[in-house]
Amino acid sequence: MHTSTPTSAHPVSENEDSAVVPGRFWTCPVILLTAMSFALGANEFIMMGILPDVARGLNISQVLVGDLVSAFAAVYAVCTPLIAALSARFQRYRVYLAMALIFLIGNALSGFASSYAVLAVSRIIVALVAGAMVAVAMTFAPQVTEPRNRTRFMAWVFSGFSIASVVGVPLGTWVAGRFGWRWAFHLISMLIIVLIILCALFLPKRSHVSRIGFFSQFLLFTDPRIDLGVVCVICGAAATYVVYTYITPIMEVFGGIAPTWVSAALIVYGCAALASNLFSGRLARRGTVEQPLGRVWPIYVTQAVCLTLLTVGSVMRMPILVLAMVLCLGFLMYLQNSPSQIDYTDSAAQFHPGSLNLANSLNSMSFNIGIAIGAAIGGVVRDHLSMASLGLVGAIFALAAAGCALWLLAVGKKIREKRV
Repeated sequence: MHTSTPTSAHPVSENEDSAVVPGRFWTCPVILLTAMSFALGANEFIMMGILPDVARGLNISQVLVGDLVSAFAAVYAVCTPLIAALSARFQRYRVYLAMALIFLIGNALSGFASSYAVLAVSRIIVALVAGAMVAVAMTFAPQVTEPRNRTRFMAWVFSGFSIASVVGVPLGTWVAGRFGWRWAFHLISMLIIVLIILCALFLPKRSHVSRIGFFSQFLLFTDPRIDLGVVCVICGAAATYVVYTYITPIMEVFGGIAPTWVSAALIVYGCAALASNLFSGRLARRGTVEQPLGRVWPIYVTQAVCLTLLTVGSVMRMPILVLAMVLCLGFLMYLQNSPSQIDYTDSAAQFHPGSLNLANSLNSMSFNIGIAIGAAIGGVVRDHLSMASLGLVGAIFALAAAGCALWLLAVGKKIREKRV
């Protein structure tokens, strides 16, 4: 979700509105697009913090609520690249506001859900547009910031999700504990309403419309570096979300954290995740195309070790070890994101320049496929084995990611040799 490459293949033309202020980065459109990402992140991640409260409130099992995380991610992953490819043919201002309204409807429905079925529908509605909203937000870059600040703009839009994990999710968890879990969604709805009004007023209204064919964009997947990069991210995300989906009960049961202190513990975890997001940008500088992601393989191995130790700490009832490994996993969870984005966008720029919009959506797609797989398998493991076994299962995914990263390096080397 975090990148350091351009998102747009075209400069601002005479047919486009511009909100760029020379010498200024933090303009109103930049702030609004970053804030909307914060709202999206809060909505997406809040379920991990209030999972037990939702289960009790609707009188259903925690595993059933956890399945919503998997369903959300699955819909998110499928719809993000499709809508990203389609959206290039329409004015981004209208597309973005339309999706923001759908986001509001879905989030509001979550807050008023009276049954599991209604809650499930509400999560699917949000998932339909969440990833595409981020992708479309990125396409505003040439209209809202100077070319030299384009990558900075991208980083901050993506950082809205990390900020949500640091501030929004713990705050939502605290609100759920004090006023009920529904109010966590109500507060997000209030924020969305304000942001929609401001976006309607301040976002550039006229934009470049692409004439690139829809299906031709998907030739991008004939590049093995793209495919292996997708698998790396899927496995890396699955390794994290096997555990992260049940982070609150893990900290309570095995980490010895009292329910009243879960919000504080999630803030610490969120800070580690934010650091992961920022450090990911440094890893992305280690080469071009597939090289940064391929060179992440030792990090995947480290993730596997931490997940294994998490299981050891859970089985042996060692709360200090459990909490230490949870913190380490928070720092490791986003390190693959910028390197993977370099892989996708550089590969597209080399052989499929008409597919750059689609390429910019692949990180969200891949990560959320991993979330769906990790959350689904996590639910099965928790239900049929034990919650203590989650770390060990996650370690298997992390090792698979490490293997794919090494394979990616080998494939990239062959392609480079052919080009020489």
